[in-house]
Amino acid sequence: MKGSPMLICIPDISGFTEFLSETDFELSSKIIPSLLNQIIYTNDIGLKVSEIEGDAVLFFKSGKLPSLQKLIDQCKIFYTEFYTQLEVLREKHKDNKDSDAIPKILGLKIILHYGQEVALTKVGNSIKLFGEDLIVAHRLLKNKLQMDEYLLLTEGLTNYYKENNLEDHFDWATLKENYEEYDHVGKIKYYYVDLTPLIPSQSID
Repeated sequence: MKGSPMLICIPDISGFTEFLSETDFELSSKIIPSLLNQIIYTNDIGLKVSEIEGDAVLFFKSGKLPSLQKLIDQCKIFYTEFYTQLEVLREKHKDNKDSDAIPKILGLKIILHYGQEVALTKVGNSIKLFGEDLIVAHRLLKNKLQMDEYLLLTEGLTNYYKENNLEDHFDWATLKENYEEYDHVGKIKYYYVDLTPLIPSQSID
């Protein structure tokens, strides 16, 4: 099994566990798949789906990557269309007593990482990813950030786009730096930005 450089993108639904515990199963079993499908359908830059992980989609892309601006724009589309779908679902299921919980509890965070050695292998009908860089991306879903909705870009990704000035691509929010330390992985530096300024105005009430 040979590894190669690869982009890993994980849009992850925040509030997933709370939503499952506070709403009836009939509603949650319709809402979560619909939101995951919305994420997949709004992929406009040729990301490939490795797997759907309950409350997240694991995308990957090898070879030449899109420009940094196109990648960030794609993440903004994931987020805004996710919120549009939240409102569609709230209206569609308004007769359910728990419908108001849909936009109040659920949100989206997105991890972007570029790894130097990720392997692809086929398991059944699925393409599975393997490698330490995949572990890094998943570990970063559990971090010390005091917010539920954000875009996180690892140093591995920003090094790939090192000729870009990151701040130039985030005139809509404040870009910040941070790091995490994990057993067996070590220190991971990253940049992050709060996504909530992008919430469509009709979703804020």
